[in-house]
Amino acid sequence: MKSETVKEFDFTRGDFERVRVLIYQRAGISLADSKQEMVYSRLARRLRATGIASFERYLNELEGGRLGEEWESFTNALTTNLTSFFREAHHFPLLAEHVRARRDEPLTIWCSASSTGEEPYSIAMTVCEAFNTLTPKVEIIATDIDTNVLAVGERGVYAIDRIDKMAPERARRFFLRGKGEQEGMVRVRPELRQLVTFKHLNLLADKWPLTGPFDVIFCRNVMIYFDKATQRKILSRFVPLMKPDALLFAGHSENFLYVSDALKLRGKTVYELDPRRVPRDRQ
Repeated sequence: MKSETVKEFDFTRGDFERVRVLIYQRAGISLADSKQEMVYSRLARRLRATGIASFERYLNELEGGRLGEEWESFTNALTTNLTSFFREAHHFPLLAEHVRARRDEPLTIWCSASSTGEEPYSIAMTVCEAFNTLTPKVEIIATDIDTNVLAVGERGVYAIDRIDKMAPERARRFFLRGKGEQEGMVRVRPELRQLVTFKHLNLLADKWPLTGPFDVIFCRNVMIYFDKATQRKILSRFVPLMKPDALLFAGHSENFLYVSDALKLRGKTVYELDPRRVPRDRQ
């Protein structure tokens, strides 16, 4: 008879339910029942780091405010950060077309879930290629709730296999290869790095550290972690930050039409404001 694996820490259904409530309140993330093992694995690292021997005590200390900045580590641990350069590649030609049509205007773009930086740097590369310059008139704001991944994005250093699928000409134009101790790594060129500003932002926060209006908002593969009420709340806050002709890019499995009547489809998982819903003073 096969014996069950003995866990290092007791982790009850009640502990899991407490985590579900806390991460929903903190970050709007709705954890499915199937995520119990994932939650155990990720938070067990936090118990080891804090020297706490049980989930019950860890959660008590967390809620009681006795763990200093542990809320940040708790949130970071439960945030999923799957990303890559030019992920969902069909979006970038449309982005290039959109910005080229505005070549005489300073552009503002918000990447609302930047993770480790691959997405905002892909946006920056697209804009540079659209205008054939490393210094286009664009400001890209890259935000995320996870402070760890923001630090990676700010540094702009990646394992070289992260750009394996990138066209060699593009890789040479936008990345510097590491030498010596940095062999096997690449760094985004300073000109590209200067186009992107990284900021900590929780989409559930009462106030966001930005004002807009934006020509483009990327919010890809984030809404799938939120319930419909949270999705509706966030989208209602996006709309006033969009210029009348702005584009909103969503993830491949996300459909915003069932959440907001202020948007209409422009392309595959790309949205624009529905002019019938835009106040006259914004048209």
